[in-house]
Amino acid sequence: MLRCGLACERCRWILPLLLLSAIVFDIIALAGRGWLQSDNDSETSSLWWRCTSPEGNCESLMDHAWGRAAAAMLFCGFIILVISFILSFFALCGPQMLVFLRVIGGLLALAAIFQIISLVIYPVKYTQTFELHKRTDVTYIYNWAYGFGWAATIILIGCAFFFCCLPNYEDDLLGNAKPRYFYTSA
Repeated sequence: MLRCGLACERCRWILPLLLLSAIVFDIIALAGRGWLQSDNDSETSSLWWRCTSPEGNCESLMDHAWGRAAAAMLFCGFIILVISFILSFFALCGPQMLVFLRVIGGLLALAAIFQIISLVIYPVKYTQTFELHKRTDVTYIYNWAYGFGWAATIILIGCAFFFCCLPNYEDDLLGNAKPRYFYTSA
């Protein structure tokens, strides 16, 4: 006899662990200096700074409205993610708290929207402001810290989906469901 499905009562802590990894990825994206880099290392950029020479000739991206908007949107998504992470522990602890699972899913979807907006604003406005498309001799690469921002956003989208679907399996989460089998004998 084959048992169908996952044992939800044992696997329900995977989602908070995924949220924790998204928090770590967002911290790396917020603090990382590798958002953009030129192939000849003449220019590097983070969410906060643009450095054009190896000696440290840097200018703040917070002088531009789009830079403040991108940083604020990513930071707001991060704050919502931390709140959702804390709420997920309370929601998965007891049967009376399962009503908060869809709220957490909605908060995660909102955080994902904030982060997507931030991760789209940054490259578009950066390229327009500093006219990177006119420099044909240099190739620009969106680097590891920018990739960590997208990784956190993808995790947020997946977790939002699962947190919204979990209340449909309340009996499985509480361990009250009967086992389901692929094959039964007649």
